[in-house]
Amino acid sequence: MEIKVVRKVLDVNDTMAARNRELFSSKKVFVLNMMSSPGSGKTTTLEKTLALLAPALHCAVIVGDVCTTNDADRLARTGVPVIQVNTDAFGGDCHLAAHVIEKAAMDLDLDQTELLIVENVGNLVCPAEFDIGEDARVVVLSVTEGEDKPLKYPLMFRVCDAALLNKTDLLPHLDYDKAAVLANIRQIHPQMPIFEISAHSGDGLAPWVDWLKEQVGRKLR
Repeated sequence: MEIKVVRKVLDVNDTMAARNRELFSSKKVFVLNMMSSPGSGKTTTLEKTLALLAPALHCAVIVGDVCTTNDADRLARTGVPVIQVNTDAFGGDCHLAAHVIEKAAMDLDLDQTELLIVENVGNLVCPAEFDIGEDARVVVLSVTEGEDKPLKYPLMFRVCDAALLNKTDLLPHLDYDKAAVLANIRQIHPQMPIFEISAHSGDGLAPWVDWLKEQVGRKLR
């Protein structure tokens, strides 16, 4: 019985996600769903990414978090429109579902948006299970999280289109086997592009931004 209930919830979500996808396609808005565990540096990565993209692309962000507007406040300082979604008001959900994205998008000018980035709630489990009508999914993993995360949370890495290995500036100070985590990601998703970056220093961001520009360009053409 419990499995049927979960299946029903996911079916309803998928229907709403399909509706979101139709809306975003009609408006020619590319939607990126960015996911990670808490503390991976996702917000800093977005700050630096938007600084490189926003002059050329019309961007907007939907930020999902259980409480606070801390991340949204930081991203708003980049000058792009930002919508904050706190899930604490409806049970502290650990993810953003399709109906939440639909409602948040109504507060954005989609006719003036080419790239909509969703900074999902920080964890490596629930966000991977919910289609929100996005065009691409990216997972951010930092070198302070351990090499076995791709093996412990395989769905997240299975459903994503690219991975960012962040905080590489800390590698000289850590006992961290980078080759092992790269191999673990490849074990789950052999073809997935992996970008090694330091959002703190800016190292490695250019290839990641070029990849994202290419994805957006395909939809805008």
